[in-house]
Amino acid sequence: MTEAAATESTESRPADAGRRGSTAESAEERVDRWFARRPALALAALLPIGAVTPLFPVEVGVATFALGTLVVGMAHGAVDHLVPLRAAPGVSLRRSIAVVSVVYAVLGGAVVAAFFLAPVAAFVGFVALTWLHWGQGDVATLAIASVDHLPTSAERWLALVVRGGLPMGVPLLAHPEEYRLVAEWTVGLFLVDAGAAATAVDPLFTPAVRAAVGAGMAAATLASVGLGYRRVRGGGDGSNDGGARRDPAGWRRDVGELAVLWAWFLLAAPVFAIGVYFALWHALRHVGRLVLVDPEAASAASAGDAVGALARFGRDAAPLTLGGFLVVGAVGASVPAGVAAPGDLLAVSLVAIAAMTLPHVVVVAWLDRRQGVWRPGVGA
Repeated sequence: MTEAAATESTESRPADAGRRGSTAESAEERVDRWFARRPALALAALLPIGAVTPLFPVEVGVATFALGTLVVGMAHGAVDHLVPLRAAPGVSLRRSIAVVSVVYAVLGGAVVAAFFLAPVAAFVGFVALTWLHWGQGDVATLAIASVDHLPTSAERWLALVVRGGLPMGVPLLAHPEEYRLVAEWTVGLFLVDAGAAATAVDPLFTPAVRAAVGAGMAAATLASVGLGYRRVRGGGDGSNDGGARRDPAGWRRDVGELAVLWAWFLLAAPVFAIGVYFALWHALRHVGRLVLVDPEAASAASAGDAVGALARFGRDAAPLTLGGFLVVGAVGASVPAGVAAPGDLLAVSLVAIAAMTLPHVVVVAWLDRRQGVWRPGVGA
C-alpha cells in the first residue's frame, strides 16, 4: 500500500482517536467505554469471587474456561479474514480471505506439528506467544484510547511485557501447583507414558524459575509505572516532546488496571482466572478494536448503538467461530493419549487455541503496523 493510501485509512488509526469527537462522544470513546473500561470494572468487582476460587476443584476453572471460550474467546479472532479488507484500502475480499487462510493453514499446522514433535518446547512457546499477544492487545487498547504517557516504542514494549506477563507469569508465582497440572495435562496428550509428563515439565517449575519470573514481573511493572509517572510529571527525555507534561488521567488508568490484574492473578486460581480474563478482558478489547475498523459497526458505535455494533461483529464472526471448535475437535481426535477427562478437554482446547494464536498474532501485528501502534510518538 502507498503512504497516501495508508493516510486515507483514518478510521483504523489509533493515533487519531483522541482528536475526534471534541463536542460529542466519538466511536473510539464509546468502544473504549463498552469494551475496555466497563469490563475492567467488572473484573475488579469479581475479585472477592476470584479470591476463593483456589478452594474450589480445578474442574470449576475448566468449566469457566470452556464457557468463556464458547461465549466470546473463540469469536474474537474469527474476523481475521476481513481485517486486511477493512484496514487497508484497495485490498479485495478475495485477496483478504486468501492471504489470511494461507497464514492460518501454514502457521497453525506448524504449531500442531510442534506439539507432536516437542510438546514441552511447544507448551513453553505457547506461553511465550500468549504473553506477547495479550500484551500486544492491551497496548493497542491504550493507543486507541489516546493514553499518552507511553509515547515511545520502548515504553510501549515495556508495557507489553508487563501486560502480557500478568496473566502468564503471575499465576506461576502464586499458584504453581495448578499451573503445573495444566502443563502436565497438555504435554501428556502427546506422550504414550502417562507418568512422563510430570518429569518432562519439572524444569519449568523449579523455585529458581518462579523466583526469576516473579522478580522480573515486579521490576518491569515498577519500571513501567515509574517511567509513566516521569512523563506525566513533565520529566520526559525530550526525544519527542521536549519533556512536556502529559495528561495524568491515562497514567492513572494504566496503574489502576495493573493493580486489578496483579490482584486478580495473585488471588484467583489460574484456570479460572485465565478463563474469565480471556473472555472479559482480552477478547472484548480486541472485539472493540475490530468494531472500529468495520465502517458499518463503527457507524453504529458512533450512534451509541452497542447492540448493532455487536450484531454486525457476531454475524461476521459466526462461521469461523464454528470453524474454531472444529479445530478443537480435530486436535482431540488426533492426540495419542485421547480425551477422557475434563483436564484432557482443557489441554486439547489449549493446543487448538495455540494453533490459532500464532496466525492470529501475525494478523494483529500487521494491523498494529497499519495503525502505527508501535511507532514512536503515536498517541502523543
